[in-house]
Amino acid sequence: MPSPTGHAARLALAVLLFTFAMTPVAGAAVRTPTPASTASWTAQPAVSGPGTAGGRPYFYLEGPPGTVLQDRLSVTNSSTAPVTVRLRGADAYNAEDGDFAVRGGKGFTGTGAWLRTAAEVTVPARTRADVPFSVTVPTGATPGDHPGAIVVQSGDRSVGVRVQLRVGGPTLAALTVEDVTVSGQTIHYTLVNRGNTALAPRIAVGADGVFGTLLRREARTLPVELLPGQRVRLSEPWRDAPALDSVTVRLRVTAAGGAHSEATARAAFVPWASVTGGALLFLAAVAAGAYAYRVRRSRRRPPDDDRPGQSSGDQRHAERRHLVKAGAES
Repeated sequence: MPSPTGHAARLALAVLLFTFAMTPVAGAAVRTPTPASTASWTAQPAVSGPGTAGGRPYFYLEGPPGTVLQDRLSVTNSSTAPVTVRLRGADAYNAEDGDFAVRGGKGFTGTGAWLRTAAEVTVPARTRADVPFSVTVPTGATPGDHPGAIVVQSGDRSVGVRVQLRVGGPTLAALTVEDVTVSGQTIHYTLVNRGNTALAPRIAVGADGVFGTLLRREARTLPVELLPGQRVRLSEPWRDAPALDSVTVRLRVTAAGGAHSEATARAAFVPWASVTGGALLFLAAVAAGAYAYRVRRSRRRPPDDDRPGQSSGDQRHAERRHLVKAGAES
């Protein structure tokens, strides 16, 4: 017959195996490669003058309210057939991950509404066409940066050529870091540009635990250009985060023009899989111990005729008295 100790050992082993089976295993994400572009035409800012080497990465225009600014867009057709492209102005914004993006459709209130250019242009084969455009800055335009783009489209392909417009007047660089949270091995936070100029934010990260410093990262420039009035949700990896600790995370962000902000967040790191497994093992051990105690107690329990306080002779004497009494009554 198996011993109570053996029952307890088997029960504890079963709980331990169940705990390991339920622990999630991290996997690697599969990425699909992006095919190379086979576009037959390109769009970019025109060279600024004869003999100019290279090109401009984007348009930069600056002027006070009420002025008209002009420039040219180059559309190059490298194919052996004519290409017809459509052009329009658009406002720009930051996507959720901080990338530069342009708005589609209509309803623009900034550069997209102030920009005028040809609606459609046909470029002959193996030819470059320089398309002029103008930006009329309203008299009531607010000072600061007004990012936009010229969207060039042909068929299913569209290209946005950036237009960086700065309206003359007082400028303000203001930046805040908000909503700092810690999830596993990642620190999440939100950056908000509360000024009127585009910012290239820099961030420094620190974390302190119960027993001292856990993380120190010197300030570095983020790969994000934060546009005026925009907010982005970003994250900071923390691969060597502690398994068990109470932590205070501190983020400090800065940008040119004196913009700066700081925010903190508290986080508790607890190895829940180990804690859960330990709790299950503890409960299993308690149950096994209780079962073993009941078995031992049942084995040691004396028979009813051997209970203390009444011997076998006393029991037989009581039975004889009962019989005599019964005979007398009959």
